[in-house]
Parts: sequence; structure tokens; C-alpha cells
Amino acid sequence: MDLLRNSSLIAATVTAGLMAGLYYAYACSVMPGLRAADDRTFVASMQSINRAILNGWFFLIFIGTLLLTGLALAAQFGAGARPALPWIIAAFLLYGLTIVVTGAVNVPLNDELVAAGDPDRTVDLAAARARFEATWVRWNLVRTAASLAAFGCLTWALVLEGRGGS
Repeated sequence: MDLLRNSSLIAATVTAGLMAGLYYAYACSVMPGLRAADDRTFVASMQSINRAILNGWFFLIFIGTLLLTGLALAAQFGAGARPALPWIIAAFLLYGLTIVVTGAVNVPLNDELVAAGDPDRTVDLAAARARFEATWVRWNLVRTAASLAAFGCLTWALVLEGRGGS
């Protein structure tokens, strides 16, 4: 059981770190870089990015983080006093928040931007961008903070496990 508890916690921490890094990269480089772009470049770039991210590797980590954190959580039960348990619960809830925000806000905005059509034929790119950009950026900051906090919680849980649960 120690092997499952430790390996699932390590895997959850690594995947949470990958997701926190992805959201952070958007927050501190991708979106600020695109802020200076003209409307056509912005819309075309985000449409292209949104198509590219829909791949198996992304989904493996995006959903895998929640599953691995859940597995790490389940592995804590029946193991006696587990000081890491509340930190893993917090990480599970925080990362779950990123999935909810993604599904409720960011994905619908991505879909709306795709529905705006080909940037070379879209009449009002400025309006499409205005409906998308500020809200998407704001909620990406929520995802960034929540995933970073989840990563921190899992990291602390690893420290506690490394101390032998003390």
C-alpha cells in the first residue's frame, strides 16, 4: 500500500505541476503577447491554439491530474493517521475547480471564438475578440491560482509523507 500511496501522490504532484505551468504560461506570456496583436492575428492565433490543445497528451494530463489526485486520496484511507490527507483533499478540490472553470467558462468562450468563423472572412473581429479576451484571461487567472495552490498542497503532502506521516 505504501507503493501505491507514494507513487500516486508523486504522479498527482507532477501532473498538477504540469497543469499549473500550462495555465501560468498562458497568464504570463501567451495572452500578454497576444494583447498587442491586431484583432485578426489574435482571433486566428487563439483559434489555432484551441485546435492544437485538443490532443491526447493534453487530455491525459488534464483529466489524469484529477484521477491521480483522487487515487492518492483513496490510498490515504486505511493507513492510520495521515497528516497528508487534508492537503490531498484540498488539492483535489482546487484542481476540480480548474476543471469546472474550464468547462463552464473557457471552453464555451473558445467555442464562441471558433463560431466567429475564418478570420479572413469574419466581419467584426473586434467584437469577437471583445467577447472573448478579458473574460477568458480573468478566468484563466483563476485556473492558474487554483492549479498552483493544488500543486502546492500536493507538494506539502509529499513532504509530510516523506517525514513518515509526522
